[in-house]
Amino acid sequence: MDPSQLIVMDNPAALYTRAAEEIVHFAGEAICTHGEFTICLTGGTTPASTYELLATRFRLSVDWKEVHFFWGDERCVPPDDPASNFGMANRTMLSELALRPEQIHRMRGEDRPAEAADEYERELRSFFHLEPPDVPSFNLVLLGLGENAHIASLFPRHLALREKTRLAVSVEVEAMPSRRISLTIPVINSTERVMFLVSGEKKAAAVREVLQGENDPDQYPAQLVKPLSNEIVWLIDKAAASALA
Repeated sequence: MDPSQLIVMDNPAALYTRAAEEIVHFAGEAICTHGEFTICLTGGTTPASTYELLATRFRLSVDWKEVHFFWGDERCVPPDDPASNFGMANRTMLSELALRPEQIHRMRGEDRPAEAADEYERELRSFFHLEPPDVPSFNLVLLGLGENAHIASLFPRHLALREKTRLAVSVEVEAMPSRRISLTIPVINSTERVMFLVSGEKKAAAVREVLQGENDPDQYPAQLVKPLSNEIVWLIDKAAASALA
């Protein structure tokens, strides 16, 4: 994979700050151009720290009333469960921003997985005014990277990697919680810009395989990320970059 930008920061704290700065920049650009900013959030420790900065240090840097929040995946748990991606984003950022309910487009992890995936697909088509087979285009999709190179809840060798027509699917994966909802690759690749946020030495091997290894997207799902815009920003710290040539 050839990212349009590979940005390596000295440490996690610098990574969190740079990520917040990039999101602020992208938000301003989208609001100025389109009148709104659509961002697809991800879970994990690195995004959580970035979200906290957006709600505090950078709170006045974005016109939050013009931002719509979506999710790339969700664990099938209630929103107040510690494992909920929505719950994490709500605790660290959303609850601090005085948003209108209609700005938050969450996956309903508490519902039956297949029904929740269907409902999210309907939500996306309604918001973006789409009919099949059209696919929504977010301004920015945030992605983490699993140690096995998975993205969202699309894991290696999973049949969901080959989904071409659905916007969201229910999946069962080899991680806890095992039942999840995920956007599909066509949706991720229709975005204007993708930004990976990756930190820690445990992710170094996955970063190397995705960016410099042999092309094997079934084993390394992150290699499937190829937005039509070719705008892929990898924002990582030195530990995560330590295995790169």
